[in-house]
Amino acid sequence: MSTPELDLDTVDRQILREMSADATQTAGALGRKLGLSQPAAWRRVQRLRAAGILKGQRLDLDKERLGFGVTVFLGLKLATKGRVSLQDFERAVTAIPEVQTVEHILGLYDYRLRVVARDISDFERVLRRRIMTLPGVGDVEANVLLSEERRPGPIG
Repeated sequence: MSTPELDLDTVDRQILREMSADATQTAGALGRKLGLSQPAAWRRVQRLRAAGILKGQRLDLDKERLGFGVTVFLGLKLATKGRVSLQDFERAVTAIPEVQTVEHILGLYDYRLRVVARDISDFERVLRRRIMTLPGVGDVEANVLLSEERRPGPIG
C-alpha cells in the first residue's frame, strides 16, 4: 500500500532546505528565518514528520577527528548466491563496526559498502580479516574516497 504524496508548497520546501542544513533548529528559529510564527512553523514540521518526509534526526560525526581518516567504497559480489542467504550475509556484514552502510544494488556487484578505517593499513586489516572472511564473498573492488560534497538532495 503506497502513501499518498504530500502536496508541498514553497514554505514546506524552504523548511526542508533549512532542516537539511541544521535539523536541530527550533520551530521558533525556523519561523523567524521564514517569516512564520513559531506555532505555524511547528505545525508544518509536524505535518512533514507525519507524512514521513522528515524521518528523524541524524548525528553527523567528524570521522577524521575521531581518527578514521580513510573512507573506502567496496563493490562486493557474492560468489555463491544460491548457497548463502542474503539475510545471513547482511547480518554478518552489518556487525562489522567499520562498515558504515550496506547497500544491496543491481549491476556488476551485489552490494556496495562504505567502510571507514584509521589509515590504509587499517583498512587492509578490516578487508582481510573481517570482510573477506564473510560467507559467500567473491569479487571485491575498492575505491578510496578522496573528497566529498554533501548535498541535501532534490527538494525542488
